[in-house]
Amino acid sequence: MKILFIEPPKEFWFVMGEYLPPPLGILQLAAFLESRNDKWEIEVLDCQAESISWNHLKKRVESSRPSVVVCSGLATCNTYTIVRTLDMVKEIDPDIKTVAGGQHFTALAQESLESYPIIDFIIRGEGELTLLELVSNLEKNKTLAAVAGLSYHNGEEIIHNPPRPLIANLDDLPLPGYHFIADHMHKYHFKLMAGAGDGYAMVEASRGCQFKCTFCSQWVHWGGKWRSKSPQRIAREMEHLHNEYDINFLWLTDDNLTLGKKTSALCDELIKMGVNEDLKWFVQARSDDIIKNSQILSKMRKAGNNWIMAGLERHDESTLKNFRKGIKASDSKLAMDLVKDNDILSQATLMIGDRNDSHESLEEFREFVNQVDPDLAIFMILTPFPGTEIYQTAQKNGWIEDENWSNYDMVHAVMPTKYLSRLEVQEELYQCYRSFYGSMKRRITGIFSQNKLKRQTYRYMAGQGLLQSLRELF
Repeated sequence: MKILFIEPPKEFWFVMGEYLPPPLGILQLAAFLESRNDKWEIEVLDCQAESISWNHLKKRVESSRPSVVVCSGLATCNTYTIVRTLDMVKEIDPDIKTVAGGQHFTALAQESLESYPIIDFIIRGEGELTLLELVSNLEKNKTLAAVAGLSYHNGEEIIHNPPRPLIANLDDLPLPGYHFIADHMHKYHFKLMAGAGDGYAMVEASRGCQFKCTFCSQWVHWGGKWRSKSPQRIAREMEHLHNEYDINFLWLTDDNLTLGKKTSALCDELIKMGVNEDLKWFVQARSDDIIKNSQILSKMRKAGNNWIMAGLERHDESTLKNFRKGIKASDSKLAMDLVKDNDILSQATLMIGDRNDSHESLEEFREFVNQVDPDLAIFMILTPFPGTEIYQTAQKNGWIEDENWSNYDMVHAVMPTKYLSRLEVQEELYQCYRSFYGSMKRRITGIFSQNKLKRQTYRYMAGQGLLQSLRELF
């Protein structure tokens, strides 16, 4: 039995600049299968790292001759690249079994199997055990009725097996299979964050989130639960990437790592290991969590953390309440100041396009962001991702005007507000970036900042033409 995992050719979010991440999701799945059955032949094909075009991909699949193809499904905007990949696989050999998964296909399993018959199986939710049982049963030609978390074609019928319980202990998972792409590790980069020669990789320290924001598909995908690996396991994975692959910059991919006792213990582990002098890492955190646990920020900095991103989202308490965000806009500046005071780069993510947004409210929003003054600001458009409460509400009320999944990337407006057309929402996004990064004082302060990472980031951004790229969206 040969299983081929494919990261297909695709475009990355231009707001991030020059960005090529390793395909962490399929690396985790590949390592899990390998750990459970060493007789299977497993291959990971990353089209980005290997500069493989669509024509070349077809040749690689033909030469690989897999029994099963699993395609990476990171985000809704990548839906069509996944479908195109699996369609190509079926053209090569209709007997190859095709598998998709991830948040989009989990939320729209029925619709996706109806629309794309070239998808044989959709793994809903957490993938490791479901994929293992699926491949095992296919190899033995056994029935699939007992494979929890699986949706699939059964003749003319579409079957949805019962959901699968979440893995109880994430420490039981093997380290992600970076060895499958060892020859390409030097190609992964994130120019905005990591300096030249730093090496770049990602670590999943936890899964899920206990908060239930109406616009977020993550908590839905993970059943509204938050599970963390132990500090010792997280530190071991970070040390492994640093020592084995010369990685000096890591993104902890968690939506909400939480900055409590476990993060403090993680810092202790990294300091004890002695990798804190050479290894830099980035995390996402909530503003209320930053304030509540501000006493550990200095330890985080000592342990190598030099970048924290917080989803501040909005300037108005009413919208935050409608989003069920659970934070206060009035805490935003304090949170960003605490991060900066500890020589950690502060980044805020912010959102426009709420149903009540107008030109006037967004002018107030921009003034708020300039007062909060994070080191970096990423502005996004509220996007109704399948599976979210926002999606259900927007669909019910007929707000969605663009159903092209490629545009569900948080920089294309796919629905208007009460007071703004989609084109006006798009213009407002441009004005947000122009207001923040168009400030000559902010740019000069950034380029000559005493914080090395901020200085490096602003010098990099100076040549990227972000505003022009946003203009070209119109």
